[in-house]
Amino acid sequence: MTAAVHTRSSADLISAEEPVLAHNYHPLPVVVARAEGTWVEDVEGRRYLDMLAGYSALNFGHRHPALIEAAHRQLERLTLTSRAFHNDKLAEFAQRLARLTGLDMVLPMNTGAEAVESGIKVARKWAYDVKGVPADRATIVVAAENFHGRTTTIVSFSTDETARAGFGPFTPGFRIVPYNDLAALEAAVDDTTAAVLLEPIQGEAGVVIPDEGYLTGVRELTRRKGCLFIADEIQSGLGRTGRTLAVEHEPVVPDMLLLGKALGGGIVPVSAVVARREVLGVLRPGEHGSTFGGNPLAAAVGTAVVDLLETGEFQRRATELGVVLRDGLSELVGKGVLGFRARGLWAGVDIDPVFGTGREISERLMREGVLVKDTHGSTIRLAPPLTITGDELSGALGALEKVLTRG
Repeated sequence: MTAAVHTRSSADLISAEEPVLAHNYHPLPVVVARAEGTWVEDVEGRRYLDMLAGYSALNFGHRHPALIEAAHRQLERLTLTSRAFHNDKLAEFAQRLARLTGLDMVLPMNTGAEAVESGIKVARKWAYDVKGVPADRATIVVAAENFHGRTTTIVSFSTDETARAGFGPFTPGFRIVPYNDLAALEAAVDDTTAAVLLEPIQGEAGVVIPDEGYLTGVRELTRRKGCLFIADEIQSGLGRTGRTLAVEHEPVVPDMLLLGKALGGGIVPVSAVVARREVLGVLRPGEHGSTFGGNPLAAAVGTAVVDLLETGEFQRRATELGVVLRDGLSELVGKGVLGFRARGLWAGVDIDPVFGTGREISERLMREGVLVKDTHGSTIRLAPPLTITGDELSGALGALEKVLTRG
């Protein structure tokens, strides 16, 4: 990356946002101007190692050459048709994504929240048309501490009061049970249950990994009870945990997958519902849609993402470097780190509150040239691009040790 001349400083640009942008985010005080691979650069030319990767939207790093090339090729030809017409990129994208995930049909959308909302609609329609649930009686069982987005329907089944307070009335039809508790799940499922909707690993909650056998138990229970298993892999999927999908750490194939973030390659928002034919097949023309869902640019980039994942390189990197991540964090337990949870290149790290809040630790790491993001309390999340090198990862862990040593 080469520095460009800028007339406005980081401080000036941050101040300029204040009166004109809604205050629904509280970003770290860094203004990114360019990026390449695992590194970003601010307007003054300071470089930072990106250890967040856009909450997994940048699994392949910033401006991956194959993804940029695919986008450029498509930009020269066609960007948008809407689904009023067919386009010449959508069939291949859907075929390849279905094959990658081992499922049958694809409903392309844009954002992760759109994928979740679409999955909810499909599950309810399936419950009425296939399962025979009486009209308007369908329920969906979800887990406490979930994060599936922030639309009005989704926050209706959130347990995060920051996301809920002041946004009612809430959408009915959801039952909340503790995560990683099969007995509670069994008690909540009945003849009205359309689906069980879960994150295979809860990201926003602090990278919470369920006990071995939990996902297998969910799959067995939903089959036995005659409802769908929907896996929200928007953060956990597409290589992050060392497998293409996080559910693959157990012998589990859900009825429906929700994908997003990394599916757009860090270039355009792309999400998808991928499901068995008898599930997605309930939709008919006019019942659901999106102007930009399945647009040619998104399909071209999404297909290039599938190309990368089909090699297995990124899954292997996440597995191998995940060992480096876990070993490095283990060395810090008792030295400012209370504990951590990690799978592949994804970790939730609980900092001893004596050393600071998650936000304060994130700000100190920023000053050391490493970008992370806090979540609840004194927990920080680490989710670097899967293109990170061992040396870069060790450097980030060294920076964490340094800020904890300083206290």
